[in-house]
Amino acid sequence: MNAPPVGIEARWAVSALFFANGLVVGGWAPKLPAMMARLGIGESTAGLLVLALGVGSICLMPVFGALVARRGSAHAARLAAVLFAPSLIWISLAPSVWTVAAAVLLFGGLIGGMDVAMNANAVAVERARRRAIMSSCHGFWSLGGVAGAGAGGMLIQTLGETGHAVLVTLAVAAILAWALPRLLRDPPGAEHVHQPLRLPRRPLPYLIGLMALASMIPEGAILDWAAVYLQREMGAPLSLAGWGFAACAATMAVMRFLGDGLRRRLGAVRTLRLSSVLAMAGLALAGLAPSAAVAIAGFAVAGIGIANMVPIAFSAAGNLPGLAQGIGLSVVTTMGYSGILLAPGTIGFLAEGMSFSTIFIGLSLLLLIPLLLSRLASNADFEGGG
Repeated sequence: MNAPPVGIEARWAVSALFFANGLVVGGWAPKLPAMMARLGIGESTAGLLVLALGVGSICLMPVFGALVARRGSAHAARLAAVLFAPSLIWISLAPSVWTVAAAVLLFGGLIGGMDVAMNANAVAVERARRRAIMSSCHGFWSLGGVAGAGAGGMLIQTLGETGHAVLVTLAVAAILAWALPRLLRDPPGAEHVHQPLRLPRRPLPYLIGLMALASMIPEGAILDWAAVYLQREMGAPLSLAGWGFAACAATMAVMRFLGDGLRRRLGAVRTLRLSSVLAMAGLALAGLAPSAAVAIAGFAVAGIGIANMVPIAFSAAGNLPGLAQGIGLSVVTTMGYSGILLAPGTIGFLAEGMSFSTIFIGLSLLLLIPLLLSRLASNADFEGGG
């Protein structure tokens, strides 16, 4: 059996998977209004379709975690990526609300499954190369998302919904044709092959999952509610309100490409602590801001902090001793991404009785959880950082 590649190709191959995943997910964003027009549905039905995407994601994450444990992350990533690539075509061709719902449910499941598998492969590359790469992998996902969302609306206008889906699928297929043969092959260790696949009985994976959950809820809150906050409570025009999330997303993308070097210098624990404090300060600044411009600056600072918290949690989860490969990571990813699902509705409910200013200040206090649990990130170190 050939030795698995541990060189630069394996590192760029898994980065390409993150970019391809982000490209398709970004392409979904402008597809939603086009799909609503095609099917003649309103916001409430569209909201249920978005919920179906999230439910599918959470349902298949543990399944692919088990597949990683049994067959290795490269095998799971190949399967998920090949099934995932044409997802936008299925959704575009589905003729009714119910068939679209089924396609979106499967689309969400494959997003979640591919997410677990490619994060597990990134952990395997980190372990093999003894270098942190997880933050930049998530940076490549952000680039793919920006490219998919940015070009998607124009392509749908020019080529139509199906033409856009076919073009995105061809682009992703080309990326996968290069990347999949070059993924790090990581068959599970003999001690884990016959280990029963069950939820971990010790608390450590769930504590790291709680850390990821607390880190992802503010990100989801800024995505869904920053513009509403800036408009309703700050009096910002719509043209300015969108800059709340844009500022956060921009600083997150930059910091994800800088994050691996930062983690190598400071160690995972100190990087997580610094990130938590910055994110808390940014959210508090946004909540206490006297003007829209100051609030946007607060969201930008929050993005600097949030950027590397989840990648560090995922690295730590993928390196937990004594767990079958993929099991700890599937627990943490499922708990973390449930924050993106739970945050919008919960915050919308809370906003009926309190201001968004108070909510963002409260979210800054939520980040005390990863700050207090930061010592658990020590498993994410590869070069002796502390």
